[in-house]
Amino acid sequence: MKTRIALIAHDKKKDDMIALATEYRDFLATCSLVATGTTGGRLVNEVGLQVERKHSGPFGGDLQIGSLLVEGMIDCVIFLRDPMTPQPHEPDINALVRACDVHNTPCATNMASAHLVLSQLQLRAQP
Repeated sequence: MKTRIALIAHDKKKDDMIALATEYRDFLATCSLVATGTTGGRLVNEVGLQVERKHSGPFGGDLQIGSLLVEGMIDCVIFLRDPMTPQPHEPDINALVRACDVHNTPCATNMASAHLVLSQLQLRAQP
């Protein structure tokens, strides 16, 4: 079964997400990926990954991914958050991170933790 990864990035972190996805492109191409709207579009167009796109975060995308997580359809969340910019949908963000905690799902919220999670998943996927 493919590893199911959710990819989300705030506006000021989208370039970081593209760099991260480019670095792990070969591994991510073997996974089932879901992302919020704009992030997903950039991953498709700039990195060439196959991604199921949900709505943008402010329009419910974080909640859509949270629903998949609660249903056991997400193995890990990479959510590059911008801690310095207020987000209009902060309650949705908090709900998603809380759902990760409740359901014991790995959630990387910065580049350092994203590298750790993806490198470990990549190691586990090797034969």
